[in-house]
Amino acid sequence: MKTLDFEKTIGEIEEKIEAVRSLSTPEGLDIDAELSRLQTKLQKHLEMTYSNLTAWQKANVARHENRPHTVDYIRALISDFVQLRGDRCFGEDEAIIGGIGRFNGRTVMIIGQEKGRDTATRVRHNFGMAKPEGYRKAIRLMRMAEHFQIPILTFVDTAGAFPGVEGEERGQAEAIAKAMEVSFDLTVPVIATIIGEGGSGGAIAIATANTVMMLEHSIYSVISPEGCAAILYKNASKAEQAANSLRLTAEDLMNLKIIDEIISEPFGGAHRHRLQVIQEVGKSIEKHLLAYDKMDPQTIQMTRRQKFLNMTRTFNA
Repeated sequence: MKTLDFEKTIGEIEEKIEAVRSLSTPEGLDIDAELSRLQTKLQKHLEMTYSNLTAWQKANVARHENRPHTVDYIRALISDFVQLRGDRCFGEDEAIIGGIGRFNGRTVMIIGQEKGRDTATRVRHNFGMAKPEGYRKAIRLMRMAEHFQIPILTFVDTAGAFPGVEGEERGQAEAIAKAMEVSFDLTVPVIATIIGEGGSGGAIAIATANTVMMLEHSIYSVISPEGCAAILYKNASKAEQAANSLRLTAEDLMNLKIIDEIISEPFGGAHRHRLQVIQEVGKSIEKHLLAYDKMDPQTIQMTRRQKFLNMTRTFNA
């Protein structure tokens, strides 16, 4: 597994553990005792490191290539998933995956950004950066969910919307704004989970939700640290300084009342405990869905609108 810059000692211990496990006929070595010692040492360093992450370090954890992606959540949490493609206007955008499936026996609509895992899938999914047709596909699926009165679950993981010329030519800003407008009009519950990066309008287009949850080491911001540094400091290499000023961590956003719940990650991050984290996300989704079962459609719509109005009042005060 790729180790991050601040995980040098952790990476060395993990390498030693793998080396001990690979020994076939060790001489004078009690493998079980040595593994136990190394595991204890590893856990200690994981706790020390992950208890005090900076905003920039969290940004790097949020981007880790082994972190669970939208497709992983779908495979683990959703049964009978049927993917729905295309925006019925221009074409298919695989940066956003959507479709109908069953979550704990109930029918739900899934909309999520997918970055891809290797070179081929990253190119196919455009690194999770959707073009206008991706957001128009999301709008189509939102309206379908409204028609059939089924909840919407979204998974946010994008550095931002696609910034290229063709995106602007096809109306990127309008598509994002329309997705938010449609979200506000829905009378079905929308539960958004930020599983990695939540970047700019590309994220909020599918995170205009009744409940917005974040994994502990995810980030959510109006701009990436690199983009902020390039604009404010005229130097993208000052991304770490920008990250520490953007207030993009889950704790910051919880204090600002931008999000509603932080889902804890085990020491070492979601990329080391993939299934455990996915299961915890599933438990939180189920909890919120049960709460919305007790609300009528108009109340669901009104509380979502009020949630975002309250944000504007907070920052204008």
